[in-house]
Amino acid sequence: MHLINMAWNDDQTRRMRRADNKAQARAKRQAQLEVMHERMVGEVEQLVTGEDWRRALEFATKFRSRSFHNVLLIHRAHEEAYAQGLVPTPIPTYVAGYRQWQTLGRSVMKGQPGTQIMAPVKVRVASMTPQDPGSWRRLAGGERAKPGETTRYKMAGLRPAYVWDISQTEGDPIPEPPKPKLLEGAAPEGLWEALAEHITERGFDLRLVSNAAAIGGTNGLTDFMTRSVSVRVDMDDAAMVRTLAHEAGHVLLHSPFDMQEDAALHRGIKEVEAEGVSMMITGAHGMDSSQYSVPYVSTWASQVPGTDPVQVVQDTAARVRFAAISILNHLDTEKVPDGTPPGLDRDDSARSMPNGRDLSRPTPETTSVEQPGL
Repeated sequence: MHLINMAWNDDQTRRMRRADNKAQARAKRQAQLEVMHERMVGEVEQLVTGEDWRRALEFATKFRSRSFHNVLLIHRAHEEAYAQGLVPTPIPTYVAGYRQWQTLGRSVMKGQPGTQIMAPVKVRVASMTPQDPGSWRRLAGGERAKPGETTRYKMAGLRPAYVWDISQTEGDPIPEPPKPKLLEGAAPEGLWEALAEHITERGFDLRLVSNAAAIGGTNGLTDFMTRSVSVRVDMDDAAMVRTLAHEAGHVLLHSPFDMQEDAALHRGIKEVEAEGVSMMITGAHGMDSSQYSVPYVSTWASQVPGTDPVQVVQDTAARVRFAAISILNHLDTEKVPDGTPPGLDRDDSARSMPNGRDLSRPTPETTSVEQPGL
């Protein structure tokens, strides 16, 4: 009996030691992912406060939105110009008036025909009681509003105007924010297969498509209606793996059938979260995806209304880390050291989101389309 008790005590000691080692490993993995996320926040902040980003935003404000009617006119005229060999592509990009282009340091090239559109004629109006629609009066040219009057511009009609596409102009290069750069080279051994297995185990088919045109111009697509994940194959292995990790983030976090708040997130937040998950998964395998992830995250975060890009990234930290940990715990791949003793079994118990959602369980078998990820 004494020997049995000794054996039982030794076994209990080993179990406690093993549990303690696993807890330490989990804590080190969590700390590692927190460092990755803090680095991403810092790089996003550096980008969106930089001169390139500011100049790109200033450039964007020089272009006014067009009415649907004018958009049709612009596209039709541009297609005709393309057929005549006057422009290099059948689809217009940046379109502005003659003087607008001059303010940007560019001029219309000789022989390039403009596209006639209908431009608004705006006049200044003033009112002492702006809440009364009938109280507004038009101000004559050079006339000042009376003390206490509110002034604004009002559309009084339309006039013909001409615009040109950027391909019809020459001069200074236009400022644009840094764009994501596809990763090049090989991917860590076994990572693609492990991610693919993780996605298919959650009830999604993995589809390989020939190019971005097959999935709406993106690198990858998560479709909850068909329960499929598509990735374009005309990229290097590293870029394909990064894309698959991004889609795994969508699969885990963005089911439209989740009855909790995360199902109705803004598109920009979803993309920030999915790319944050991708950056952590690839980073845990020794890949540096910042040349793609930081511009991508910055662009999407800047589209979320009512907040700044850095705050968007910071606010997603908890969901991103929990999702990344959940996926990493299921990947039987060689990762960068996280403090786990060699040969020790991984602990898969820490899988829940801060709101209690179990990330290890497949989403309901219902259908809806998820917006494409990149």
